[in-house]
Amino acid sequence: MTAAGLHLPTAGEESHFPPTPGDFWQPLFAIPGTEYYFTRPMLLMAIATGLLMVALFVTTRRAAIVPGKGQWLTEQVYNFARNGIARDMIGSKDFMPFVPFLFSLFVFILLNNVFGIIPPFQNPTMARIGFPIGLTLIVYVVYHWVGLRKAGGVGRYIGGMLPAGLPGWIKPFILFLELITFFITRPLTLALRLFGNMFAGHMLLVVFIVGGWYLFKTFEPGLMLVALPAWILGALLTVFEALIQFLQAYVFTLLAASYIGGALADEH
Repeated sequence: MTAAGLHLPTAGEESHFPPTPGDFWQPLFAIPGTEYYFTRPMLLMAIATGLLMVALFVTTRRAAIVPGKGQWLTEQVYNFARNGIARDMIGSKDFMPFVPFLFSLFVFILLNNVFGIIPPFQNPTMARIGFPIGLTLIVYVVYHWVGLRKAGGVGRYIGGMLPAGLPGWIKPFILFLELITFFITRPLTLALRLFGNMFAGHMLLVVFIVGGWYLFKTFEPGLMLVALPAWILGALLTVFEALIQFLQAYVFTLLAASYIGGALADEH
Protein backbone atom coordinates (compact mmCIF):
# COMPACT_ATOMS: atom_id res chain seq x y z
CA MET A 1 0.00 0.00 0.00
CA THR A 2 1.43 3.41 -0.96
CA ALA A 3 0.88 6.98 0.09
CA ALA A 4 -2.09 7.06 -2.20
CA GLY A 5 -3.66 3.92 -0.85
CA LEU A 6 -2.81 2.05 -4.04
CA HIS A 7 -0.92 -1.22 -4.41
CA LEU A 8 2.57 -1.01 -5.88
CA PRO A 9 3.34 -4.24 -7.71
CA THR A 10 6.51 -6.09 -6.84
CA ALA A 11 8.83 -7.91 -9.18
CA GLY A 12 6.97 -10.42 -11.28
CA GLU A 13 3.58 -8.73 -10.87
CA GLU A 14 1.84 -7.02 -13.76
CA SER A 15 1.82 -3.23 -13.34
CA HIS A 16 -0.22 -0.50 -14.91
CA PHE A 17 -0.15 3.27 -14.77
CA PRO A 18 -2.14 5.47 -14.49
CA PRO A 19 -4.40 3.81 -11.88
CA THR A 20 -7.63 2.21 -13.01
CA PRO A 21 -11.01 2.35 -11.20
CA GLY A 22 -10.29 -1.10 -9.81
CA ASP A 23 -7.41 0.31 -7.77
CA PHE A 24 -9.90 2.29 -5.70
CA TRP A 25 -12.00 -0.72 -4.79
CA GLN A 26 -10.45 -1.79 -1.50
CA PRO A 27 -12.60 -4.49 0.13
CA LEU A 28 -11.20 -6.04 3.29
CA PHE A 29 -13.72 -8.85 3.71
CA ALA A 30 -17.26 -9.81 2.76
CA ILE A 31 -19.96 -9.32 5.37
CA PRO A 32 -21.20 -12.86 6.15
CA GLY A 33 -24.56 -13.72 4.67
CA THR A 34 -24.73 -10.66 2.43
CA GLU A 35 -23.40 -9.38 -0.88
CA TYR A 36 -21.80 -6.39 0.85
CA TYR A 37 -18.17 -5.80 1.77
CA PHE A 38 -16.38 -4.06 4.61
CA THR A 39 -13.93 -1.75 2.85
CA ARG A 40 -10.77 0.09 3.82
CA PRO A 41 -12.52 3.51 3.91
CA MET A 42 -15.09 2.02 6.30
CA LEU A 43 -12.24 0.88 8.54
CA LEU A 44 -10.68 4.34 8.45
CA MET A 45 -14.03 5.89 9.35
CA ALA A 46 -14.36 3.53 12.32
CA ILE A 47 -10.80 4.32 13.43
CA ALA A 48 -11.49 8.05 13.22
CA THR A 49 -14.62 7.65 15.32
CA GLY A 50 -12.75 5.64 17.94
CA LEU A 51 -9.81 8.04 18.06
CA LEU A 52 -12.08 11.04 18.56
CA MET A 53 -14.05 9.34 21.31
CA VAL A 54 -10.88 8.39 23.19
CA ALA A 55 -9.20 11.77 22.66
CA LEU A 56 -12.21 13.77 23.85
CA PHE A 57 -12.71 11.52 26.85
CA VAL A 58 -9.06 11.58 27.92
CA THR A 59 -8.64 15.34 27.53
CA THR A 60 -11.86 16.30 29.31
CA ARG A 61 -12.39 13.71 32.04
CA ARG A 62 -10.28 15.70 34.52
CA ALA A 63 -11.12 19.20 33.36
CA ALA A 64 -9.48 21.87 35.49
CA ILE A 65 -9.48 25.65 35.70
CA VAL A 66 -5.82 25.60 34.70
CA PRO A 67 -5.92 23.20 31.74
CA GLY A 68 -3.26 20.69 30.80
CA LYS A 69 -1.96 20.47 27.26
CA GLY A 70 -4.63 18.04 26.09
CA GLN A 71 -7.49 19.97 27.66
CA TRP A 72 -6.09 23.24 26.30
CA LEU A 73 -5.94 21.86 22.75
CA THR A 74 -9.48 20.49 22.95
CA GLU A 75 -10.73 23.81 24.31
CA GLN A 76 -9.06 25.72 21.47
CA VAL A 77 -10.74 23.56 18.84
CA TYR A 78 -14.07 23.78 20.70
CA ASN A 79 -13.82 27.58 21.01
CA PHE A 80 -13.01 27.82 17.31
CA ALA A 81 -16.15 25.86 16.41
CA ARG A 82 -18.22 27.68 19.04
CA ASN A 83 -17.19 31.28 18.40
CA GLY A 84 -15.73 31.21 14.90
CA ILE A 85 -18.45 29.11 13.30
CA ALA A 86 -21.61 28.65 15.38
CA ARG A 87 -21.94 32.10 16.95
CA ASP A 88 -20.80 34.00 13.88
CA MET A 89 -23.15 32.20 11.49
CA ILE A 90 -26.20 31.50 13.67
CA GLY A 91 -26.13 34.49 16.00
CA SER A 92 -25.44 34.98 19.69
CA LYS A 93 -29.10 34.36 20.60
CA ASP A 94 -29.66 30.87 19.17
CA PHE A 95 -26.25 29.34 18.55
CA MET A 96 -25.55 27.37 21.75
CA PRO A 97 -27.84 24.34 21.13
CA PHE A 98 -26.02 23.69 17.85
CA VAL A 99 -22.44 23.95 19.12
CA PRO A 100 -22.06 20.23 19.98
CA PHE A 101 -23.33 19.24 16.54
CA LEU A 102 -21.09 21.68 14.68
CA PHE A 103 -18.05 20.90 16.82
CA SER A 104 -18.51 17.17 16.23
CA LEU A 105 -19.01 17.74 12.51
CA PHE A 106 -15.85 19.84 12.23
CA VAL A 107 -13.46 17.54 14.10
CA PHE A 108 -14.91 14.42 12.46
CA ILE A 109 -14.46 15.74 8.93
CA LEU A 110 -11.05 17.22 9.75
CA LEU A 111 -9.63 13.97 11.13
CA ASN A 112 -10.96 11.93 8.21
CA ASN A 113 -9.49 14.48 5.79
CA VAL A 114 -6.11 14.48 7.50
CA PHE A 115 -5.98 10.70 7.13
CA GLY A 116 -5.07 11.47 3.52
CA ILE A 117 -1.54 12.49 4.51
CA ILE A 118 -0.90 10.50 7.71
CA PRO A 119 0.87 7.14 7.40
CA PRO A 120 -0.22 4.38 7.37
CA PHE A 121 -3.72 5.59 6.50
CA GLN A 122 -2.90 7.97 3.64
CA ASN A 123 -6.35 7.83 2.19
CA PRO A 124 -8.98 10.52 2.93
CA THR A 125 -12.29 8.82 3.61
CA MET A 126 -14.15 11.88 2.32
CA ALA A 127 -12.73 11.09 -1.11
CA ARG A 128 -15.44 8.38 -1.23
CA ILE A 129 -18.65 10.11 -2.26
CA GLY A 130 -20.87 8.04 0.06
CA PHE A 131 -19.40 9.59 3.20
CA PRO A 132 -19.93 13.26 2.23
CA ILE A 133 -23.45 12.34 1.12
CA GLY A 134 -24.16 10.79 4.53
CA LEU A 135 -22.94 13.87 6.41
CA THR A 136 -24.86 16.14 4.05
CA LEU A 137 -28.08 14.22 4.70
CA ILE A 138 -27.63 14.82 8.44
CA VAL A 139 -27.15 18.56 7.87
CA TYR A 140 -30.09 18.55 5.43
CA VAL A 141 -32.43 17.05 8.02
CA VAL A 142 -31.21 19.35 10.80
CA TYR A 143 -31.64 22.67 9.03
CA HIS A 144 -35.02 21.77 7.53
CA TRP A 145 -36.25 20.50 10.90
CA VAL A 146 -35.07 23.72 12.55
CA GLY A 147 -36.79 25.79 9.87
CA LEU A 148 -40.06 23.90 10.15
CA ARG A 149 -40.08 24.20 13.93
CA LYS A 150 -39.30 27.90 13.75
CA ALA A 151 -41.98 28.58 11.14
CA GLY A 152 -44.60 26.41 12.81
CA GLY A 153 -45.64 24.55 9.67
CA VAL A 154 -44.71 23.53 6.15
CA GLY A 155 -46.68 26.33 4.48
CA ARG A 156 -45.12 29.07 6.59
CA TYR A 157 -41.66 27.57 6.16
CA ILE A 158 -41.92 27.51 2.38
CA GLY A 159 -43.59 30.92 2.33
CA GLY A 160 -40.71 32.34 4.34
CA MET A 161 -38.35 31.53 1.48
CA LEU A 162 -39.86 34.41 -0.50
CA PRO A 163 -38.40 37.88 0.09
CA ALA A 164 -40.92 40.47 1.22
CA GLY A 165 -42.30 43.00 -1.25
CA LEU A 166 -42.21 40.88 -4.39
CA PRO A 167 -44.88 41.48 -7.06
CA GLY A 168 -47.45 38.70 -7.14
CA TRP A 169 -46.72 37.63 -10.71
CA ILE A 170 -43.06 36.86 -9.98
CA LYS A 171 -43.57 34.96 -6.73
CA PRO A 172 -44.10 31.51 -8.35
CA PHE A 173 -40.84 31.82 -10.30
CA ILE A 174 -38.84 32.97 -7.28
CA LEU A 175 -40.41 30.25 -5.13
CA PHE A 176 -39.44 27.64 -7.71
CA LEU A 177 -35.84 28.83 -7.66
CA GLU A 178 -35.79 28.93 -3.86
CA LEU A 179 -37.14 25.39 -3.61
CA ILE A 180 -34.43 24.16 -5.96
CA THR A 181 -31.81 26.01 -3.89
CA PHE A 182 -33.01 24.78 -0.48
CA PHE A 183 -33.82 21.18 -1.41
CA ILE A 184 -31.43 20.33 -4.27
CA THR A 185 -28.59 22.80 -4.85
CA ARG A 186 -27.52 23.20 -1.22
CA PRO A 187 -27.13 19.50 -0.36
CA LEU A 188 -25.70 18.67 -3.78
CA THR A 189 -22.98 21.32 -3.68
CA LEU A 190 -22.24 20.68 0.00
CA ALA A 191 -21.47 17.01 -0.65
CA LEU A 192 -19.71 17.45 -3.99
CA ARG A 193 -17.48 20.27 -2.74
CA LEU A 194 -16.02 18.14 0.04
CA PHE A 195 -15.75 15.03 -2.11
CA GLY A 196 -14.25 16.83 -5.10
CA ASN A 197 -11.53 18.60 -3.14
CA MET A 198 -10.51 15.50 -1.22
CA PHE A 199 -10.53 13.30 -4.31
CA ALA A 200 -8.61 15.82 -6.44
CA GLY A 201 -5.94 16.30 -3.78
CA HIS A 202 -5.64 12.54 -3.38
CA MET A 203 -5.14 12.14 -7.12
CA LEU A 204 -2.40 14.79 -7.19
CA LEU A 205 -0.49 12.90 -4.55
CA VAL A 206 -1.01 9.69 -6.52
CA VAL A 207 0.38 11.27 -9.67
CA PHE A 208 3.57 12.62 -8.11
CA ILE A 209 4.36 10.00 -5.45
CA VAL A 210 3.28 6.83 -7.21
CA GLY A 211 4.27 8.22 -10.60
CA GLY A 212 7.71 9.01 -9.22
CA TRP A 213 8.00 5.42 -8.00
CA TYR A 214 7.16 4.04 -11.42
CA LEU A 215 9.80 6.28 -12.99
CA PHE A 216 12.37 5.25 -10.41
CA LYS A 217 11.77 1.51 -10.80
CA THR A 218 12.53 1.68 -14.53
CA PHE A 219 16.23 1.84 -13.51
CA GLU A 220 16.90 4.12 -16.47
CA PRO A 221 19.15 6.99 -15.31
CA GLY A 222 17.15 9.74 -17.03
CA LEU A 223 13.79 8.61 -15.69
CA MET A 224 15.21 7.90 -12.24
CA LEU A 225 16.48 11.48 -12.15
CA VAL A 226 12.99 12.79 -12.98
CA ALA A 227 11.57 10.81 -10.06
CA LEU A 228 13.39 12.98 -7.51
CA PRO A 229 11.67 16.31 -8.40
CA ALA A 230 8.38 14.41 -8.65
CA TRP A 231 8.80 13.28 -5.03
CA ILE A 232 9.87 16.76 -3.92
CA LEU A 233 6.78 18.26 -5.52
CA GLY A 234 4.70 15.50 -3.93
CA ALA A 235 6.05 16.49 -0.51
CA LEU A 236 5.22 20.16 -1.14
CA LEU A 237 1.74 19.20 -2.31
CA THR A 238 1.29 17.18 0.87
CA VAL A 239 1.79 20.36 2.92
CA PHE A 240 -0.63 22.22 0.65
CA GLU A 241 -3.12 19.36 0.92
CA ALA A 242 -3.04 19.64 4.73
CA LEU A 243 -4.23 23.24 4.37
CA ILE A 244 -6.98 22.20 1.95
CA GLN A 245 -8.09 19.45 4.32
CA PHE A 246 -8.52 21.96 7.14
CA LEU A 247 -10.28 24.47 4.89
CA GLN A 248 -12.74 21.89 3.57
CA ALA A 249 -13.69 20.78 7.08
CA TYR A 250 -14.13 24.44 7.99
CA VAL A 251 -16.15 25.33 4.88
CA PHE A 252 -18.47 22.33 5.26
CA THR A 253 -19.17 23.17 8.90
CA LEU A 254 -19.47 26.89 8.16
CA LEU A 255 -22.07 26.27 5.46
CA ALA A 256 -23.97 23.89 7.73
CA ALA A 257 -24.08 26.63 10.39
CA SER A 258 -25.12 29.16 7.74
CA TYR A 259 -28.04 27.00 6.64
CA ILE A 260 -29.14 26.54 10.26
CA GLY A 261 -28.83 30.29 10.84
CA GLY A 262 -30.91 30.98 7.76
CA ALA A 263 -33.58 28.57 8.94
CA LEU A 264 -33.73 30.46 12.26
CA ALA A 265 -33.91 33.90 10.66
CA ASP A 266 -36.95 36.02 11.41
CA GLU A 267 -38.31 35.78 7.88
CA HIS A 268 -38.82 32.04 8.48
